[in-house]
Amino acid sequence: MSSIIRPTPAQTTRRLIVLAAAVFAVVVGQSQVLMGWGQTPAEFSADSDETLRVAGYAFAIWGLIYLGLLAYAVRQALPQTGESLLIHRFGWPSVAALLGIGWWVVAAAFDWEAATVVLIFASLAVLLVPLLYNAGSIRALDGRDRDRWLVVWPLALLAGWLTVAAPLNLLTVLTGNDALPAVLRPTGWAMLAIVVVALVALVVSLRLRTLAYAMPIAWGLLGAFVAEQERNPPLAYVALAAAVAVLVGAVILTFRLRPGIERAAD
Repeated sequence: MSSIIRPTPAQTTRRLIVLAAAVFAVVVGQSQVLMGWGQTPAEFSADSDETLRVAGYAFAIWGLIYLGLLAYAVRQALPQTGESLLIHRFGWPSVAALLGIGWWVVAAAFDWEAATVVLIFASLAVLLVPLLYNAGSIRALDGRDRDRWLVVWPLALLAGWLTVAAPLNLLTVLTGNDALPAVLRPTGWAMLAIVVVALVALVVSLRLRTLAYAMPIAWGLLGAFVAEQERNPPLAYVALAAAVAVLVGAVILTFRLRPGIERAAD
């Protein structure tokens, strides 16, 4: 599906903006960790994690996500990269998501709680909607197509992690402000969030049939299992069951059709 059609000046400008947004997101994220200004994302998450906790090591996935996003953006800046359908359709949504995750790091560092919720859900939405809208084109990609590995995988990895991180962010903020609705106990809300995340992961995997989206979700749920084993074993094993269901389900959904039998629906 990748094209050799040269980008127009407007498309080239958009690509440079994508690159600038990716550099912004990575620089902000890494400078926060290296220079220690404000809270790290893991520290922000741990500040009010009485409802649902994720092991700190799980946040190391940002290193892989950042590498993928840089590869996605740098490829577009190369003059020999043509303007494919997916590069075109994901250009501006990816800019919004990249700016969103960069500003989320700033908001988390300074404990701007409401801003973190808005930014993380908005960043998820601007990626998940075009991923689902272009699901037919994504399923039709050949396994060797560069757009599969340098457009779909980086953006799906980010969307997957945001899918598990956004509810965690919301629960953290609500818990810290004693604002969890009393209709359920905190453990009930945590279990509900895990089940919803797992269901979303499987539904999206059914549409996309790529492991890139489900893998970070399973990783995050496994991190919840590790963190909750001693404090809340029932919650921990719900998280483990959800992680296994997401990973096994995504593998089955991804490989249930042989490559080449489906065509783009877009």
